[in-house]
Amino acid sequence: MARRPGSARLKLTLSYAGFLLVAGALLLAVVWLYLLRYVPDNSRGLLGVSPNRYLLVHAFAPAAAVAMAGLLLFGLVGGWLLAGRMLAPLTRITDAARLAGSGALSHRIRMTGRRDEFRELSDAFDSMLEQLESHVAEQRRFAANASHELRTPLAISRTLLDVARKDPARDRQDLVERLHVVNTRAIGLTEALLLLSRGDGGTFTRERVDLSLLAEEAAETLLPLAEQRRVTLDVTGAAARADGSAELLLRMVTNLVQNAVVHNLPEGGGTVAVRTGADGGTSVLRVENTGPRLAPDLIPTLTEPFRRGTDRVRADEHAGVGLGLAIVHSVVRAHAGTLGLAARPAGGLLVTVRLPGVP
Repeated sequence: MARRPGSARLKLTLSYAGFLLVAGALLLAVVWLYLLRYVPDNSRGLLGVSPNRYLLVHAFAPAAAVAMAGLLLFGLVGGWLLAGRMLAPLTRITDAARLAGSGALSHRIRMTGRRDEFRELSDAFDSMLEQLESHVAEQRRFAANASHELRTPLAISRTLLDVARKDPARDRQDLVERLHVVNTRAIGLTEALLLLSRGDGGTFTRERVDLSLLAEEAAETLLPLAEQRRVTLDVTGAAARADGSAELLLRMVTNLVQNAVVHNLPEGGGTVAVRTGADGGTSVLRVENTGPRLAPDLIPTLTEPFRRGTDRVRADEHAGVGLGLAIVHSVVRAHAGTLGLAARPAGGLLVTVRLPGVP
Protein backbone atom coordinates (compact mmCIF):
# COMPACT_ATOMS: atom_id res chain seq x y z
CA MET A 1 0.00 0.00 0.00
CA ALA A 2 1.40 3.41 -1.00
CA ARG A 3 2.10 5.82 1.80
CA ARG A 4 0.98 9.43 1.60
CA PRO A 5 3.98 11.72 0.96
CA GLY A 6 5.00 13.62 4.07
CA SER A 7 3.05 11.41 6.48
CA ALA A 8 6.09 10.84 8.69
CA ARG A 9 6.81 14.58 8.71
CA LEU A 10 3.20 15.32 9.65
CA LYS A 11 3.27 12.79 12.48
CA LEU A 12 6.49 14.24 13.83
CA THR A 13 5.05 17.77 13.57
CA LEU A 14 1.93 16.82 15.52
CA SER A 15 4.08 15.01 18.06
CA TYR A 16 6.32 18.07 18.58
CA ALA A 17 3.31 20.40 18.81
CA GLY A 18 1.45 18.09 21.18
CA PHE A 19 4.48 17.70 23.43
CA LEU A 20 5.00 21.48 23.52
CA LEU A 21 1.31 22.05 24.26
CA VAL A 22 1.30 19.55 27.12
CA ALA A 23 4.51 21.00 28.54
CA GLY A 24 3.04 24.54 28.37
CA ALA A 25 -0.19 23.41 30.04
CA LEU A 26 1.73 21.75 32.86
CA LEU A 27 3.83 24.89 33.34
CA LEU A 28 0.75 27.13 33.50
CA ALA A 29 -0.92 24.70 35.89
CA VAL A 30 2.07 24.80 38.21
CA VAL A 31 2.14 28.62 38.12
CA TRP A 32 -1.59 28.81 38.69
CA LEU A 33 -1.57 26.44 41.64
CA TYR A 34 1.42 28.24 43.12
CA LEU A 35 -0.34 31.61 42.91
CA LEU A 36 -3.60 30.30 44.41
CA ARG A 37 -1.79 29.35 47.59
CA TYR A 38 -1.18 33.02 48.43
CA VAL A 39 -4.41 34.61 47.13
CA PRO A 40 -7.30 34.71 49.64
CA ASP A 41 -10.74 33.67 48.52
CA ASN A 42 -12.76 36.62 49.99
CA SER A 43 -14.20 39.88 48.85
CA ARG A 44 -11.37 42.12 50.27
CA GLY A 45 -8.35 40.33 48.84
CA LEU A 46 -4.92 40.25 50.50
CA LEU A 47 -4.53 43.00 53.18
CA GLY A 48 -7.46 44.81 51.60
CA VAL A 49 -5.45 46.00 48.58
CA SER A 50 -4.67 42.88 46.46
CA PRO A 51 -7.23 41.24 44.14
CA ASN A 52 -9.00 38.18 45.35
CA ARG A 53 -9.10 34.76 43.72
CA TYR A 54 -12.16 35.57 41.63
CA LEU A 55 -10.53 38.58 39.98
CA LEU A 56 -7.26 36.70 39.45
CA VAL A 57 -9.05 33.88 37.65
CA HIS A 58 -10.77 36.28 35.27
CA ALA A 59 -7.51 38.13 34.58
CA PHE A 60 -5.26 35.09 34.20
CA ALA A 61 -7.51 32.78 32.16
CA PRO A 62 -7.57 34.86 28.91
CA ALA A 63 -3.80 35.37 29.04
CA ALA A 64 -3.27 31.63 29.58
CA ALA A 65 -5.54 30.81 26.62
CA VAL A 66 -3.60 33.18 24.36
CA ALA A 67 -0.31 31.66 25.56
CA MET A 68 -1.56 28.14 24.85
CA ALA A 69 -2.71 29.14 21.35
CA GLY A 70 0.69 30.71 20.71
CA LEU A 71 2.44 27.57 21.92
CA LEU A 72 0.28 25.43 19.62
CA LEU A 73 1.01 27.62 16.60
CA PHE A 74 4.71 27.76 17.43
CA GLY A 75 4.78 23.98 17.91
CA LEU A 76 3.14 23.32 14.54
CA VAL A 77 5.33 25.69 12.55
CA GLY A 78 8.52 24.86 14.40
CA GLY A 79 7.77 21.15 14.42
CA TRP A 80 7.14 21.15 10.66
CA LEU A 81 10.43 22.89 9.96
CA LEU A 82 12.35 20.77 12.45
CA ALA A 83 10.84 17.52 11.14
CA GLY A 84 11.75 18.52 7.59
CA ARG A 85 15.31 19.22 8.61
CA MET A 86 15.59 15.97 10.53
CA LEU A 87 14.09 13.89 7.70
CA ALA A 88 16.12 15.51 4.91
CA PRO A 89 18.86 12.80 5.06
CA LEU A 90 16.18 10.12 4.94
CA THR A 91 14.75 11.75 1.82
CA ARG A 92 18.17 11.57 0.13
CA ILE A 93 18.46 7.89 1.05
CA THR A 94 14.96 7.24 -0.32
CA ASP A 95 15.79 8.97 -3.61
CA ALA A 96 18.98 6.90 -3.88
CA ALA A 97 16.98 3.73 -3.25
CA ARG A 98 14.53 4.67 -6.02
CA LEU A 99 17.43 5.27 -8.43
CA ALA A 100 18.94 1.92 -7.48
CA GLY A 101 15.58 0.25 -8.05
CA SER A 102 15.50 1.70 -11.56
CA GLY A 103 18.93 0.26 -12.31
CA ALA A 104 21.18 3.28 -11.59
CA LEU A 105 23.65 1.52 -9.29
CA SER A 106 26.44 4.06 -9.84
CA HIS A 107 24.70 6.75 -7.77
CA ARG A 108 26.13 7.41 -4.29
CA ILE A 109 24.67 9.48 -1.44
CA ARG A 110 28.01 10.55 0.08
CA MET A 111 26.37 12.28 3.02
CA THR A 112 28.52 14.77 4.90
CA GLY A 113 28.32 16.21 8.40
CA ARG A 114 28.60 14.67 11.81
CA ARG A 115 28.42 10.90 12.10
CA ASP A 116 24.93 10.15 13.41
CA GLU A 117 22.43 7.39 12.71
CA PHE A 118 21.48 8.81 9.31
CA ARG A 119 25.15 9.16 8.31
CA GLU A 120 25.82 5.54 9.27
CA LEU A 121 22.75 4.42 7.32
CA SER A 122 23.91 6.44 4.31
CA ASP A 123 27.43 4.98 4.43
CA ALA A 124 26.04 1.46 4.77
CA PHE A 125 23.72 2.07 1.79
CA ASP A 126 26.61 3.42 -0.31
CA SER A 127 28.69 0.37 0.58
CA MET A 128 25.82 -1.93 -0.39
CA LEU A 129 25.40 -0.12 -3.73
CA GLU A 130 29.13 -0.42 -4.42
CA GLN A 131 29.13 -4.15 -3.74
CA LEU A 132 25.93 -4.64 -5.72
CA GLU A 133 27.30 -2.70 -8.70
CA SER A 134 30.49 -4.74 -8.62
CA HIS A 135 28.53 -8.00 -8.35
CA VAL A 136 26.20 -7.08 -11.23
CA ALA A 137 29.14 -6.05 -13.42
CA GLU A 138 30.91 -9.31 -12.58
CA GLN A 139 27.80 -11.33 -13.43
CA ARG A 140 27.42 -9.51 -16.74
CA ARG A 141 31.05 -10.17 -17.64
CA PHE A 142 30.61 -13.78 -16.59
CA ALA A 143 27.49 -14.22 -18.73
CA ALA A 144 29.17 -12.61 -21.74
CA ASN A 145 32.34 -14.67 -21.35
CA ALA A 146 30.42 -17.89 -20.74
CA SER A 147 28.35 -17.29 -23.86
CA HIS A 148 31.51 -16.66 -25.86
CA GLU A 149 33.27 -19.73 -24.47
CA LEU A 150 30.29 -21.99 -25.13
CA ARG A 151 29.80 -20.55 -28.60
CA THR A 152 33.37 -21.31 -29.66
CA PRO A 153 33.22 -25.16 -29.56
CA LEU A 154 29.76 -25.10 -31.14
CA ALA A 155 31.03 -22.92 -33.97
CA ILE A 156 34.04 -25.21 -34.47
CA SER A 157 31.79 -28.28 -34.56
CA ARG A 158 29.52 -26.62 -37.12
CA THR A 159 32.50 -25.70 -39.29
CA LEU A 160 33.85 -29.25 -39.18
CA LEU A 161 30.46 -30.68 -40.10
CA ASP A 162 30.03 -28.20 -42.97
CA VAL A 163 33.45 -29.13 -44.33
CA ALA A 164 32.65 -32.85 -44.07
CA ARG A 165 29.33 -32.35 -45.83
CA LYS A 166 30.92 -30.44 -48.71
CA ASP A 167 33.81 -32.90 -48.99
CA PRO A 168 32.48 -36.48 -48.59
CA ALA A 169 35.93 -37.89 -49.39
CA ARG A 170 37.47 -36.24 -46.32
CA ASP A 171 39.00 -38.53 -43.71
CA ARG A 172 36.16 -39.41 -41.34
CA GLN A 173 38.48 -40.63 -38.58
CA ASP A 174 40.19 -37.24 -38.37
CA LEU A 175 36.79 -35.54 -38.27
CA VAL A 176 35.60 -37.80 -35.45
CA GLU A 177 38.76 -37.15 -33.42
CA ARG A 178 38.52 -33.40 -33.81
CA LEU A 179 34.81 -33.41 -32.95
CA HIS A 180 35.59 -35.55 -29.91
CA VAL A 181 38.17 -33.04 -28.69
CA VAL A 182 35.81 -30.10 -29.21
CA ASN A 183 32.93 -31.92 -27.54
CA THR A 184 35.08 -32.92 -24.57
CA ARG A 185 36.14 -29.31 -24.11
CA ALA A 186 32.50 -28.13 -24.25
CA ILE A 187 31.47 -30.74 -21.67
CA GLY A 188 34.35 -29.73 -19.41
CA LEU A 189 33.34 -26.08 -19.65
CA THR A 190 29.71 -26.90 -18.85
CA GLU A 191 30.69 -29.01 -15.84
CA ALA A 192 32.98 -26.24 -14.62
CA LEU A 193 30.16 -23.70 -14.90
CA LEU A 194 27.80 -25.99 -12.97
CA LEU A 195 30.44 -26.53 -10.28
CA LEU A 196 31.03 -22.79 -10.05
CA SER A 197 27.30 -22.25 -9.67
CA ARG A 198 27.12 -24.84 -6.87
CA GLY A 199 29.96 -23.17 -5.03
CA ASP A 200 28.43 -19.71 -5.34
CA GLY A 201 25.02 -20.98 -4.24
CA GLY A 202 26.34 -22.88 -1.25
CA THR A 203 23.93 -25.76 -1.93
CA PHE A 204 25.85 -28.77 -0.67
CA THR A 205 25.86 -31.21 2.21
CA ARG A 206 28.49 -30.61 4.88
CA GLU A 207 30.60 -33.31 6.46
CA ARG A 208 33.94 -33.68 8.26
CA VAL A 209 36.81 -33.46 5.73
CA ASP A 210 40.59 -33.74 6.17
CA LEU A 211 42.47 -31.55 3.69
CA SER A 212 45.64 -33.65 4.07
CA LEU A 213 43.83 -36.72 2.74
CA LEU A 214 42.36 -34.71 -0.14
CA ALA A 215 45.83 -33.40 -0.99
CA GLU A 216 47.22 -36.94 -1.14
CA GLU A 217 44.31 -38.08 -3.32
CA ALA A 218 44.73 -35.15 -5.72
CA ALA A 219 48.50 -35.72 -5.94
CA GLU A 220 47.98 -39.42 -6.69
CA THR A 221 45.50 -38.58 -9.43
CA LEU A 222 47.79 -35.97 -11.03
CA LEU A 223 51.03 -37.92 -10.63
CA PRO A 224 51.02 -39.15 -14.28
CA LEU A 225 50.61 -35.56 -15.48
CA ALA A 226 53.45 -34.42 -13.23
CA GLU A 227 55.72 -37.21 -14.46
CA GLN A 228 54.86 -36.37 -18.06
CA ARG A 229 55.94 -32.76 -17.48
CA ARG A 230 58.91 -33.78 -15.31
CA VAL A 231 57.53 -31.94 -12.28
CA THR A 232 58.24 -33.21 -8.76
CA LEU A 233 55.20 -33.46 -6.48
CA ASP A 234 55.86 -33.15 -2.73
CA VAL A 235 52.87 -33.56 -0.38
CA THR A 236 53.49 -33.29 3.37
CA GLY A 237 51.82 -31.89 6.46
CA ALA A 238 49.56 -32.66 9.36
CA ALA A 239 45.83 -33.19 9.50
CA ALA A 240 43.74 -30.16 8.58
CA ARG A 241 40.10 -30.87 9.31
CA ALA A 242 37.30 -28.71 7.97
CA ASP A 243 33.53 -28.87 7.74
CA GLY A 244 32.22 -28.84 4.18
CA SER A 245 31.62 -30.71 0.95
CA ALA A 246 34.19 -33.41 0.29
CA GLU A 247 33.47 -33.27 -3.47
CA LEU A 248 33.89 -29.49 -3.74
CA LEU A 249 36.97 -29.40 -1.52
CA LEU A 250 38.57 -32.23 -3.49
CA ARG A 251 37.91 -30.29 -6.71
CA MET A 252 39.45 -27.22 -5.07
CA VAL A 253 42.65 -29.09 -4.12
CA THR A 254 42.80 -30.83 -7.51
CA ASN A 255 42.49 -27.54 -9.37
CA LEU A 256 45.27 -25.99 -7.29
CA VAL A 257 47.64 -28.90 -7.80
CA GLN A 258 46.81 -29.18 -11.51
CA ASN A 259 47.41 -25.44 -12.02
CA ALA A 260 50.70 -25.74 -10.16
CA VAL A 261 51.79 -28.61 -12.41
CA VAL A 262 50.62 -27.10 -15.70
CA HIS A 263 51.88 -23.56 -15.04
CA ASN A 264 55.38 -24.64 -14.08
CA LEU A 265 58.79 -24.48 -15.70
CA PRO A 266 58.31 -25.14 -19.43
CA GLU A 267 61.55 -27.08 -19.76
CA GLY A 268 60.74 -29.41 -16.86
CA GLY A 269 62.57 -29.92 -13.60
CA GLY A 270 60.06 -27.86 -11.62
CA THR A 271 58.51 -28.65 -8.25
CA VAL A 272 55.11 -28.47 -6.60
CA ALA A 273 54.96 -28.44 -2.81
CA VAL A 274 51.64 -29.07 -1.05
CA ARG A 275 51.49 -28.42 2.70
CA THR A 276 48.60 -28.90 5.11
CA GLY A 277 48.22 -28.15 8.79
CA ALA A 278 46.29 -26.37 11.51
CA ASP A 279 46.99 -22.80 12.57
CA GLY A 280 45.00 -21.88 15.65
CA GLY A 281 41.35 -22.31 14.77
CA THR A 282 41.90 -22.58 11.02
CA SER A 283 42.90 -25.37 8.66
CA VAL A 284 45.55 -24.31 6.17
CA LEU A 285 46.41 -25.64 2.71
CA ARG A 286 49.43 -24.22 0.85
CA VAL A 287 50.30 -25.05 -2.75
CA GLU A 288 53.60 -23.61 -3.99
CA ASN A 289 55.11 -24.15 -7.43
CA THR A 290 58.06 -23.03 -9.47
CA GLY A 291 57.50 -21.35 -12.78
CA PRO A 292 57.86 -18.09 -14.72
CA ARG A 293 57.79 -14.82 -12.85
CA LEU A 294 54.34 -13.25 -12.63
CA ALA A 295 53.59 -9.54 -12.90
CA PRO A 296 52.17 -8.09 -9.63
CA ASP A 297 49.13 -6.64 -11.40
CA LEU A 298 48.30 -10.09 -12.81
CA ILE A 299 47.83 -11.78 -9.41
CA PRO A 300 44.48 -10.16 -8.40
CA THR A 301 42.88 -11.10 -11.74
CA LEU A 302 43.67 -14.82 -11.62
CA THR A 303 40.52 -15.69 -9.64
CA GLU A 304 38.17 -13.94 -12.07
CA PRO A 305 36.21 -16.26 -14.38
CA PHE A 306 37.69 -16.67 -17.87
CA ARG A 307 40.64 -14.46 -16.96
CA ARG A 308 43.86 -15.83 -18.39
CA GLY A 309 46.98 -13.78 -17.90
CA THR A 310 49.34 -13.77 -20.87
CA ASP A 311 51.98 -15.52 -18.81
CA ARG A 312 49.59 -18.35 -17.94
CA VAL A 313 47.98 -19.15 -21.28
CA ARG A 314 48.53 -22.72 -22.44
CA ALA A 315 48.26 -23.88 -26.01
CA ASP A 316 48.34 -27.62 -25.31
CA GLU A 317 45.75 -30.13 -24.17
CA HIS A 318 45.67 -28.52 -20.73
CA ALA A 319 44.78 -25.04 -21.96
CA GLY A 320 41.72 -24.98 -19.72
CA VAL A 321 38.81 -22.55 -19.87
CA GLY A 322 39.97 -19.99 -17.32
CA LEU A 323 37.79 -21.29 -14.49
CA GLY A 324 40.35 -23.20 -12.37
CA LEU A 325 41.12 -20.55 -9.77
CA ALA A 326 37.64 -19.07 -10.14
CA ILE A 327 36.21 -22.39 -8.94
CA VAL A 328 38.78 -22.50 -6.12
CA HIS A 329 37.77 -19.01 -5.04
CA SER A 330 34.08 -19.91 -5.19
CA VAL A 331 34.55 -23.07 -3.12
CA VAL A 332 36.68 -21.28 -0.52
CA ARG A 333 34.13 -18.48 -0.24
CA ALA A 334 31.25 -20.98 0.11
CA HIS A 335 33.13 -22.56 3.04
CA ALA A 336 33.66 -19.18 4.77
CA GLY A 337 37.40 -19.33 4.13
CA THR A 338 40.02 -17.05 2.63
CA LEU A 339 42.19 -17.44 -0.47
CA GLY A 340 45.59 -15.79 -0.74
CA LEU A 341 47.71 -15.55 -3.89
CA ALA A 342 51.32 -14.39 -3.85
CA ALA A 343 53.95 -14.35 -6.58
CA ARG A 344 57.22 -16.03 -5.61
CA PRO A 345 60.33 -13.84 -6.10
CA ALA A 346 62.07 -16.62 -7.99
CA GLY A 347 59.02 -17.32 -10.14
CA GLY A 348 55.86 -19.30 -9.67
CA LEU A 349 52.92 -18.86 -7.35
CA LEU A 350 52.09 -19.49 -3.69
CA VAL A 351 48.43 -20.19 -2.95
CA THR A 352 47.20 -20.26 0.66
CA VAL A 353 43.73 -21.49 1.58
CA ARG A 354 42.42 -20.99 5.11
CA LEU A 355 39.19 -22.67 6.20
CA PRO A 356 37.47 -22.67 9.60
CA GLY A 357 38.88 -25.65 11.47
CA VAL A 358 37.04 -28.22 13.55
CA PRO A 359 38.33 -30.19 16.53
